[in-house]
Amino acid sequence: MKEIRYTLLSDGSSDKALLPILSWLFYEHCPDYAIQAEWADLGRLPRAPDKLSERIKSSIELYPCDVLFVHRDAEKMSWEKRTNEIRQELANINPPAVCVVPVRMMEAWLLFDKMAIRQAAGNPNGSQPLKLPAMNDIERLPNPKQILHNLLRLASGHSGKRRRQRLPISKFAFRVTQMTESFEPLRELAAFKQLEDEFLKTVNDRKWIS
Repeated sequence: MKEIRYTLLSDGSSDKALLPILSWLFYEHCPDYAIQAEWADLGRLPRAPDKLSERIKSSIELYPCDVLFVHRDAEKMSWEKRTNEIRQELANINPPAVCVVPVRMMEAWLLFDKMAIRQAAGNPNGSQPLKLPAMNDIERLPNPKQILHNLLRLASGHSGKRRRQRLPISKFAFRVTQMTESFEPLRELAAFKQLEDEFLKTVNDRKWIS
């Protein structure tokens, strides 16, 4: 079977939770290919690069790939401004690169699947009511990370003293995408639509779609 290798360069280590989302796009659109995913772990370097241009260069050198995904959260910027910022650093880069810019932050893309949240929190049979935001509100949430962490604490089923103790919330958050079967609901979000459109252009240019 033919193979596609991709590398994700992300803002931080918690953002490697994007890997299952990106792999899902490949499985959706390039089913004839085996997908090999890598997260660019630049923090292990003796002197990790700070500038985005240097981080991109190091990612390509250390994690050779057929396509590079560069993630930055939009945070307080507009999607357009953050994306343009990335594209300026991607000029003349080989291999092709795709921008991944959630609004406002990556955790917003993890707030739609109750069962995945329960499983990630280690309590799949829990009955605690989980109030998830409506999809058309997700990109306007001021702090989706805090909302996700609160949902995971609630979904864990622990209460009182046990909940106040230090739960591995970051680990739970990373597991949400691993427990999610389909990311199709994200197609309702403008930032995800932009990602998929850019992804499709890239795979079409490379003739990876049968």
